[in-house]
Amino acid sequence: MTVDNTARTRLDRVVIRFAGDSGDGMQLTGDRFTAETAGLGNDLATLPNFPAEIRAPQGTLPGVSSFQLHFADHDVLTPGDAPDVLVAMNPAALKANLADLPRGATIIVDADEFSKRNLSKVEYAASPLDDGSLDSWNLHPVPLTSITVEALAPFTSLTRKDKERAKNMFALGLLSWMYGRPMTGTQAFLQSKFGAKPDILAANLAALEAGWNYGETTESFATAYEVAPAPMRTGRYRNVTGNTALAYGLVAAAHRAGLQLVLGSYPITPASDILHTLSALKRFGVMTLQAEDEIAGVGIALGASFGGALGVTSTSGPGLALKSETIGLAVSLELPLVVVDVQRGGPSTGLPTKTEQADLLQAMFGRNGEAPVPVIAPQSPADCFDIAFEAVRIATTYRTPVVLLSDGYLANGSEPWRLPSPGELPEITVDFATAPNGVDGSGTPVFHPYARDPQTLARAWAIPGTPGLEHRIGGIEKADVTGNINYDPDNHERMTQLRAAKVAGIAASIPPLTVDDQSGQAEILVLGWGSTFGPIAAAARAARARGVPVATAHLRHLNPFPANTGEVVRGYRRVLIPEMNVGQLALLVRAAYLVDAISYARVRGLPFTTSELVDEITRISGS
Repeated sequence: MTVDNTARTRLDRVVIRFAGDSGDGMQLTGDRFTAETAGLGNDLATLPNFPAEIRAPQGTLPGVSSFQLHFADHDVLTPGDAPDVLVAMNPAALKANLADLPRGATIIVDADEFSKRNLSKVEYAASPLDDGSLDSWNLHPVPLTSITVEALAPFTSLTRKDKERAKNMFALGLLSWMYGRPMTGTQAFLQSKFGAKPDILAANLAALEAGWNYGETTESFATAYEVAPAPMRTGRYRNVTGNTALAYGLVAAAHRAGLQLVLGSYPITPASDILHTLSALKRFGVMTLQAEDEIAGVGIALGASFGGALGVTSTSGPGLALKSETIGLAVSLELPLVVVDVQRGGPSTGLPTKTEQADLLQAMFGRNGEAPVPVIAPQSPADCFDIAFEAVRIATTYRTPVVLLSDGYLANGSEPWRLPSPGELPEITVDFATAPNGVDGSGTPVFHPYARDPQTLARAWAIPGTPGLEHRIGGIEKADVTGNINYDPDNHERMTQLRAAKVAGIAASIPPLTVDDQSGQAEILVLGWGSTFGPIAAAARAARARGVPVATAHLRHLNPFPANTGEVVRGYRRVLIPEMNVGQLALLVRAAYLVDAISYARVRGLPFTTSELVDEITRISGS
């Protein structure tokens, strides 16, 4: 790689979007640029966006895949509202993303792909590179394909098609030069990925370096840029996606609890990476079973919990619906179970690769009978690690299934994550029953499976096969204390109330809802949950800069709510609740606290932008 002596312009933040056909490697390109950026110490947030089809027709709008990265020398809360730089590998990528690009932004396109045939696929009557329609942007037509093929001419064993596939590495090299990103990590990645294919490896490395050298030598790019590292807490960091962080959190929590982790799961977008990640961690005592369907997956997990392990199942919204009967069984059996729902657009198959928050009411009420379960949600990709810990703590402490609501934005998005030391991890204590805990009518010691802890109302957890602890199990209603089959109306009501009181009692063990009200004079509270955390925090920051005082609060526990939630929401003249659904949390808050919460609901398959929330906050402040 050529030594870079370029004079660089200092920037505090940049948003870059890589876009191209599904086969152009945009997700890989974005991921590698992100990894190098994280290594330099910038704070960052990402937004991968790709079609659900395995391979849409090449060069068409439905086949466009993109990866957006926002990195800065300060705290980053969102992947950015709009790109400062768009890298478009074909006309479809340009057309699909141009509306998001502010005037004056930089566009880098693969000029080789703007053929008459490709233009016609997206209904361009003339090439936008020539007709003046892009004059408002800083346009750089670069013949990426032909330069890449020419740079790889010495690799005579490769076909032209093989050489063209490396153009994403050329683009990565060029952007790495523009923003002073190192390439050593990507070079090591390519070594590991293509080590068994030396010609492919050498070609990709050559294309990567050719892109860097093109940026340095061409007159098309007169300016390069620098973004300094962001101030961060001292420690060791790695870039992590939400799904990976969640998987690691489950493993760490299982070890902290002294339990074997057993995942029963059926692959489903966007939750499949949890199964993939955990299946590679067998050395940590993790057992993964890919089931034949969603019902079998949750059955495996519940059976594992019955056997004394930590049962976990992962899915998305359609799978949560299929698991509902077994989750209800877990409510009745009062066994720990962690149900991870990585939400996506619906209904039915809906938008499998897009994000949504529309499973909240399903998680709360989507079972027959009165079957309450705790519901929790992470607020960022890195927070998925902590929320997994919390799910395990609640499930094992209170002997209950827990629904963990992540979503596609968090699952696939990434950010720097500080690796915690073992001493920082919360304690999780699990006590199994080892001896009889009661007596029968004749005074003989017996085991009462539904005798409860007076503090948590959790019943005893007995591992099958423990001498003297034999007990009935099944879905029919249990008698209080003894666990015998019981149809008595008063007993059913008592058991129903006990199960509800146990879940409600979890509020005593969770932190109070905290409010960020910097001026102390805000009349508007923006209340969020899940992945709306970043956009809400960024919007509050921008609104305050405009002189609009606003407070924010964020719910990680949705059932039960933190004990002080009513006090918080009643303390403000206006409560605004942005959600990626049609107002599900707003419905719950209104019902629970009788406040006239204002719902700001969007279901576009994309996270909120900062600007739209600022506009809504400003509108409400003037009303």
